[in-house]
Amino acid sequence: MDARFDIFGNEIGLRFAKRFAGAGLVIQQSALPGSTQELVSLRASQINGCGHCIDMHVKEAAAAGESAVRLHLVAAWRESTVFTEAEQAALALAEEGTRLADAHQGVSDETWALVRKHYDDDQIAALVSLVALINAANRLAVILHQRGGSYEAGMFAAALD
Repeated sequence: MDARFDIFGNEIGLRFAKRFAGAGLVIQQSALPGSTQELVSLRASQINGCGHCIDMHVKEAAAAGESAVRLHLVAAWRESTVFTEAEQAALALAEEGTRLADAHQGVSDETWALVRKHYDDDQIAALVSLVALINAANRLAVILHQRGGSYEAGMFAAALD
């Protein structure tokens, strides 16, 4: 199925996408490790069934040197030995922040305590913003039927130049 709409081909859509990418750049340039950013984005995208974003974040992570083993195990991170405690805290936050309707309390106090243990205030600001941003990106891509498979690392940044 083809995408329903080319958001980059529309003046309003392109203006929005550039500002959206600007918000992403703030997070990307933060002290939150890039590998953590990609793992969190990948996990939220898996939960939301966003093939386009899964494709993008797997390829961006691989291009940045992330191992295939870790990328394959993100969906089962709780049953894996390849993620640090800090990454596990970030992945838990990503899941709970993505599945808001599944848990009336949103992010649990336990998960929040783990995040506070492993990240400083700037990293937490970036992490929380990232969870919000990737969920918005997933919704845009799913609504527009943007499919995964054809993304190449660096493509998104190039489209907005």
